[in-house]
Amino acid sequence: MDFAFMAETFMKLIEGVPLTLNLAFASVALGALFAMLLALMRLSGVAALDWLARGYVFVFRGTPLLVQIFLIYYGLGQFRPSLQALGLWWFFREPYWCALLALTLNTAAYASEIIRGGLQSVPHGQIEAARACGMSRWLLFRRIVFPIAVRQALPAYGNEIILMVKATSLASIITMMEVTGIAHKLISQTFRAVEVFVCAGAIYLLLNFLVTRAVLALEWWLSPHLRGAPAPAPRLEAAHV
Repeated sequence: MDFAFMAETFMKLIEGVPLTLNLAFASVALGALFAMLLALMRLSGVAALDWLARGYVFVFRGTPLLVQIFLIYYGLGQFRPSLQALGLWWFFREPYWCALLALTLNTAAYASEIIRGGLQSVPHGQIEAARACGMSRWLLFRRIVFPIAVRQALPAYGNEIILMVKATSLASIITMMEVTGIAHKLISQTFRAVEVFVCAGAIYLLLNFLVTRAVLALEWWLSPHLRGAPAPAPRLEAAHV
């Protein structure tokens, strides 16, 4: 391998990192809000809302993200006159917004199941104790249910964030110049696929390493009962006379 070429390639690929992170974290943030809504629909006890959320999750978990991106970017482009009439063409003509929408809708389906599992894992005894203290439903959710659910769901949600960082590579198929998009461009210019993709893989590996460290730090912060207890101070023994 030509390490001088790889070093130069690495620096060029770094230019796509801001867009990669932008797509990943924006879609995760927006998807988390939508996922919370879907999880509450599943737990609402209303059959219509429950089945609507089930259908959404079934469709977006059961179809490839690549197909979803194609349908949003290329498929909806066939309805340009209708979208222009509705004032939505400005959104669907831009690759960035289409990629962000596809990533958001996809991660929301997976994250909703993670959040639902976290909410259902809250011990019923703690909920009953909070109700016995006179907590309102909102206060109960904010002080008891939500913090415990976040702690329970965090490991699985960390995996979802990692998957979304890697999923941003699919945005390159609709002309987005993130890390993989720049890699394809460099390969078309140099015909040196191995070195370019090794550098791209190293960048994704580094990004996901930082994500895992951040998730572990957050997990440690949310789990004070698992932190190492401070060593007890030594006791002075009374001297024998």
